[in-house]
Amino acid sequence: MAGTFSLRIVSPEGDLLKENVEFVVFPGAMGELGILPNHAPLIAGLDIGVIRYTLNGTVKHAAIAGGFVEVVDNSAIVLADTAELGGQIDVKRAMEAKERALKRLSARTNEIDVRRAELALRRAAARISAYGDKK
Repeated sequence: MAGTFSLRIVSPEGDLLKENVEFVVFPGAMGELGILPNHAPLIAGLDIGVIRYTLNGTVKHAAIAGGFVEVVDNSAIVLADTAELGGQIDVKRAMEAKERALKRLSARTNEIDVRRAELALRRAAARISAYGDKK
């Protein structure tokens, strides 16, 4: 296909996505990273966030909780710690996780692991953001 490249998202649970896409934006560890066809080879760390990709002219989303991306030979392969396609996210569960994290952060007692609560909040926010893709 002209003007496309292969995007594959893999998590410990297995392959999540393998499609030919026109464009993708990754939540890089140092900021967003946009990839078009024929991009130069690279390997980059990924942060908690939402992958946005254009498939047949439609923007789709996937939530990830960190990992790595390798771009080479018109192919981008994501090795994610966890990943969910936007349309498959249980938004009720994500909202509950967000509320739990906010409660923990507002309590700030010695028993609360603040860093863990902050990461849980970021993961929940990414899942909620990616949920908008229900198609």
